[in-house]
Amino acid sequence: MEPNKTIWIVGGSSGIGLELVKLCLKNNYNIVVSSRNSLKTKELLDLKNTLPEQIHILDLDVTNKKDIKEKVKEAWSCFDGIDIWFYNAGSYDVMNIDSWDSEKFEQMNEVNYLGVTRLMTELIPYFKNSNKGHWVWNSSLSSYFGLPHAGAYSAPKAALVNLAQSIQPELNSLNIKLQIINHGFVKTKLTDKNKFKMPQLMEASFTAAKILKGIENSTSFEIRFPFILSLVLRIINLLPYSLSLALTKRSM
Repeated sequence: MEPNKTIWIVGGSSGIGLELVKLCLKNNYNIVVSSRNSLKTKELLDLKNTLPEQIHILDLDVTNKKDIKEKVKEAWSCFDGIDIWFYNAGSYDVMNIDSWDSEKFEQMNEVNYLGVTRLMTELIPYFKNSNKGHWVWNSSLSSYFGLPHAGAYSAPKAALVNLAQSIQPELNSLNIKLQIINHGFVKTKLTDKNKFKMPQLMEASFTAAKILKGIENSTSFEIRFPFILSLVLRIINLLPYSLSLALTKRSM
């Protein structure tokens, strides 16, 4: 019988991440789960009490540069290695011109993009030594085209996709599989901030199930859903700017 795979879910205390934790436990994964306040999250602690040998919880703030090295070492060692690294940490605020806040711009860039770079540079020696691995980064369909009031969120998500495209060939040569997840609107505490109607709004549990299915079964670099919303945004991205910007202006 093959040993259980180990997945490190970064950003697993709520929403999609927490639902993915639950699904992975049901599917017999060993799980390292982290967020800024994982050790104070009741649902994670309850899961730990139920399956103490299958889950390890650690607090990790991806914006804290000094903390990264030791937390990566801890995450790698608690189950003697990591098979899958899933980056799900996210920060989101809606801002129009009148509410621009440089600190919020920086926060979203720190969490949605720079956190990945800090972790991957510490993780790569471990994965190279094991000569295998699977990285999955949770991005967004908003990475396809900048939408009004959401640029502070979608810009680092687009940068994340661009980075993934850039490093995928090198990782592939090291037997490390890299996938990106581009999904639409998901009902979480982050999207609760939105005052507009969100097309094809999905539940976090449904989204987590789609992600796990893609991780386990898909050979594609990109996993995207839902179909209609992803198709519309891809078409907008292909249009001349005179048309695409006129279309997105209507959403203001």
